[in-house]
Amino acid sequence: MSNERRHYSRIAFHSAAHLILADRNIEVVVVDLSLKGALVRLPANTPNTSNTPLPNGTPCTLRVRLDAAGSHIRMETKTTHVDGRYVGLVCQNIDLDSVTHLRRLVELNLGDEKLLERELSALLGE
Repeated sequence: MSNERRHYSRIAFHSAAHLILADRNIEVVVVDLSLKGALVRLPANTPNTSNTPLPNGTPCTLRVRLDAAGSHIRMETKTTHVDGRYVGLVCQNIDLDSVTHLRRLVELNLGDEKLLERELSALLGE
Protein backbone atom coordinates (compact mmCIF):
# COMPACT_ATOMS: atom_id res chain seq x y z
CA MET A 1 0.00 0.00 0.00
CA SER A 2 1.33 3.41 -0.92
CA ASN A 3 1.61 6.23 1.60
CA GLU A 4 1.50 8.82 -1.20
CA ARG A 5 0.73 12.23 0.31
CA ARG A 6 1.19 14.39 -2.75
CA HIS A 7 -1.37 17.07 -3.44
CA TYR A 8 0.00 17.78 -6.91
CA SER A 9 0.35 15.37 -9.80
CA ARG A 10 3.90 14.85 -10.97
CA ILE A 11 4.44 14.49 -14.67
CA ALA A 12 7.43 12.75 -16.16
CA PHE A 13 9.35 15.36 -18.07
CA HIS A 14 12.83 14.29 -19.14
CA SER A 15 14.56 17.51 -20.17
CA ALA A 16 17.86 19.30 -19.77
CA ALA A 17 17.73 22.32 -17.46
CA HIS A 18 19.91 24.63 -15.41
CA LEU A 19 19.96 24.86 -11.64
CA ILE A 20 21.26 28.31 -10.78
CA LEU A 21 22.81 28.74 -7.33
CA ALA A 22 24.51 31.70 -5.71
CA ASP A 23 27.98 30.34 -6.52
CA ARG A 24 27.46 28.14 -9.59
CA ASN A 25 25.25 27.02 -12.43
CA ILE A 26 24.67 23.26 -12.73
CA GLU A 27 23.32 21.53 -15.82
CA VAL A 28 20.72 19.03 -14.58
CA VAL A 29 18.12 16.71 -16.04
CA VAL A 30 14.51 17.23 -15.00
CA VAL A 31 12.97 13.90 -14.02
CA ASP A 32 9.51 15.21 -13.23
CA LEU A 33 7.59 18.45 -12.70
CA SER A 34 4.52 19.50 -10.78
CA LEU A 35 2.80 22.77 -10.04
CA LYS A 36 4.65 22.79 -6.73
CA GLY A 37 8.16 21.71 -7.65
CA ALA A 38 10.44 19.33 -9.49
CA LEU A 39 12.78 16.39 -9.17
CA VAL A 40 16.13 16.81 -10.93
CA ARG A 41 19.16 14.60 -11.45
CA LEU A 42 22.60 16.10 -10.95
CA PRO A 43 25.47 15.18 -13.27
CA ALA A 44 27.85 12.48 -12.05
CA ASN A 45 30.68 15.01 -11.69
CA THR A 46 28.85 17.42 -9.34
CA PRO A 47 31.29 18.61 -6.67
CA ASN A 48 30.45 17.38 -3.20
CA THR A 49 30.41 19.72 -0.24
CA SER A 50 30.24 17.95 3.13
CA ASN A 51 29.06 14.79 1.32
CA THR A 52 25.93 16.60 0.12
CA PRO A 53 26.04 18.47 -3.17
CA LEU A 54 23.09 20.65 -2.16
CA PRO A 55 22.01 20.76 1.49
CA ASN A 56 18.28 20.91 2.26
CA GLY A 57 16.95 24.44 2.11
CA THR A 58 19.46 25.66 -0.48
CA PRO A 59 17.83 28.44 -2.53
CA CYS A 60 18.17 28.02 -6.28
CA THR A 61 16.48 28.81 -9.57
CA LEU A 62 15.39 26.06 -11.94
CA ARG A 63 15.33 27.10 -15.58
CA VAL A 64 13.86 24.62 -18.06
CA ARG A 65 14.09 25.47 -21.74
CA LEU A 66 10.97 24.32 -23.58
CA ASP A 67 11.68 25.05 -27.24
CA ALA A 68 14.11 26.54 -29.73
CA ALA A 69 12.19 29.83 -29.66
CA GLY A 70 13.36 30.43 -26.10
CA SER A 71 10.21 29.57 -24.13
CA HIS A 72 11.14 28.40 -20.68
CA ILE A 73 9.90 27.71 -17.18
CA ARG A 74 11.75 29.65 -14.49
CA MET A 75 10.99 28.66 -10.94
CA GLU A 76 12.55 30.03 -7.75
CA THR A 77 13.00 26.98 -5.54
CA LYS A 78 14.73 25.53 -2.54
CA THR A 79 16.00 22.01 -2.07
CA THR A 80 13.80 19.72 0.03
CA HIS A 81 15.68 16.44 -0.17
CA VAL A 82 18.75 14.92 -1.73
CA ASP A 83 18.98 11.22 -2.54
CA GLY A 84 22.26 10.47 -4.26
CA ARG A 85 22.23 12.47 -7.50
CA TYR A 86 18.49 13.22 -7.23
CA VAL A 87 17.37 16.53 -5.74
CA GLY A 88 13.80 17.45 -4.84
CA LEU A 89 12.88 21.10 -5.28
CA VAL A 90 9.89 22.96 -3.91
CA CYS A 91 8.67 26.03 -5.76
CA GLN A 92 8.89 29.26 -3.80
CA ASN A 93 8.00 31.66 -6.61
CA ILE A 94 7.13 31.42 -10.29
CA ASP A 95 6.35 34.13 -12.84
CA LEU A 96 3.11 34.27 -14.81
CA ASP A 97 4.60 33.15 -18.14
CA SER A 98 6.30 30.17 -16.48
CA VAL A 99 3.21 29.07 -14.62
CA THR A 100 1.22 29.34 -17.86
CA HIS A 101 3.71 27.03 -19.62
CA LEU A 102 3.77 24.66 -16.65
CA ARG A 103 -0.01 24.57 -16.43
CA ARG A 104 -0.23 23.64 -20.11
CA LEU A 105 2.33 20.84 -19.67
CA VAL A 106 0.46 19.45 -16.67
CA GLU A 107 -2.87 19.77 -18.47
CA LEU A 108 -1.60 17.88 -21.52
CA ASN A 109 -0.11 15.12 -19.40
CA LEU A 110 -2.98 14.70 -16.93
CA GLY A 111 -5.69 14.61 -19.55
CA ASP A 112 -8.20 15.64 -16.87
CA GLU A 113 -9.09 19.33 -16.70
CA LYS A 114 -11.03 18.92 -13.41
CA LEU A 115 -7.98 17.42 -11.71
CA LEU A 116 -5.85 20.31 -12.99
CA GLU A 117 -8.37 22.87 -11.71
CA ARG A 118 -8.41 21.16 -8.30
CA GLU A 119 -4.61 21.34 -8.14
CA LEU A 120 -4.58 24.99 -9.18
CA SER A 121 -7.19 25.79 -6.53
CA ALA A 122 -5.08 24.03 -3.90
CA LEU A 123 -2.00 25.95 -5.04
CA LEU A 124 -3.79 29.29 -4.85
CA GLY A 125 -5.21 28.43 -1.43
CA GLU A 126 -1.76 27.92 0.11
